[in-house]
Amino acid sequence: MAIGIRLFSERVGEGAGQPVLDADNAEELIHVQPGVSIVLANHPPQSPGTLYISSKKIVWLSDVEREKGYAVDFLSLSLHAVSRDPEAYPSPCIYAQIETGTDEEESEDSDSESADILDLSKITEMRLIPSDPNQLDQLFEIFCECAELNPEPIEGKREEEDHNWIFSADQLGNDVAEIEDPDWFTSQNLTNTIGHSNGDHDLARSVLELQINDQRFEDAEEMEHDVNSSSHQ
Repeated sequence: MAIGIRLFSERVGEGAGQPVLDADNAEELIHVQPGVSIVLANHPPQSPGTLYISSKKIVWLSDVEREKGYAVDFLSLSLHAVSRDPEAYPSPCIYAQIETGTDEEESEDSDSESADILDLSKITEMRLIPSDPNQLDQLFEIFCECAELNPEPIEGKREEEDHNWIFSADQLGNDVAEIEDPDWFTSQNLTNTIGHSNGDHDLARSVLELQINDQRFEDAEEMEHDVNSSSHQ
């Protein structure tokens, strides 16, 4: 997935044509809206053009210059809303914030750039201005539906965690053989045995420690039972 807004000129068909979609990833065209101007950051509006909304991205293509167009994936949109406040922008529009993958300070510098310079890697705001403001609500609903089709990806859990809680019989046996003094177990602090281990080796020792202590309790009970039996005879 490309991050941020990018140039887009892949068209098919005659005249202004339509954007080429990624059929291999099941991308479908959802809506076509002619007569839309696009505003990138604080740059002047670019018009006229046609807005294409697919199941994966938003594409704006110029109706005049066939090589001129922009695209942004829905996954790169952090916010979209209907703006009708003339103090925010003179024309009613769809306002969108774009994630660029760069530092916020670098992105904010784009607002102070000259209107003649367009660095798409620093564009964090986009406005789409339809010729008919009554179309805004419909466009917003389509934006919402397509955004739901593109949820934020969830990072998979690592196959190997920092603490491995599974041990084989051989591993346990090796740890027992390494310990020469069985009394070592009784002198250790058991408060850090489960949930606070520092690796497989330490955890294996902790498990063995509990097992051996359990065996000692059993031996003590048997000895007490034998003593009591002898005293009654």
